Amino acid sequence: MGKRKKSSRKPAPARQKVPLDTTFTCLFCHHEKSVTVRMDRKEGVANLVCRVCDQRYQSKVNHLTEPIDIYSEWIDAADAAQREEVPRRPAASSSRSTARVPAYDSDDE
Repeated sequence: MGKRKKSSRKPAPARQKVPLDTTFTCLFCHHEKSVTVRMDRKEGVANLVCRVCDQRYQSKVNHLTEPIDIYSEWIDAADAAQREEVPRRPAASSSRSTARVPAYDSDDE
C-alpha cells in the first residue's frame, strides 16, 4: 500500500515591513515631527535638522544605518555635551577660616 499524496502547502503571506520614522521630536525646542534626517549613502553622511530651531547634527553612515540610528546618536551626543558643560564645584579646602559669629543670647537680659 502506498502513502496518500500530500497537497502542497500554500506559501505564507509575506509580512509587510513597517516603515520606521524619519521625523522626530526636537530635544531643544520640543516640537513634534520637526526634526528630519536626510541620508546620503553615496557620500556616507547623514544630516539631522530641526525646522523650528535650526538645530543641526551630522554623522557618518553605512549601508545598515537608519534615520532612527542618527537620531539616537544625536541624543547621545547632546547628553555627552551637557555633561561636559556642567561646572563642577571646587573641592572644599581646609585653609578657609572657620571663625563663627557669636550668637545673640537672649538669656543675658
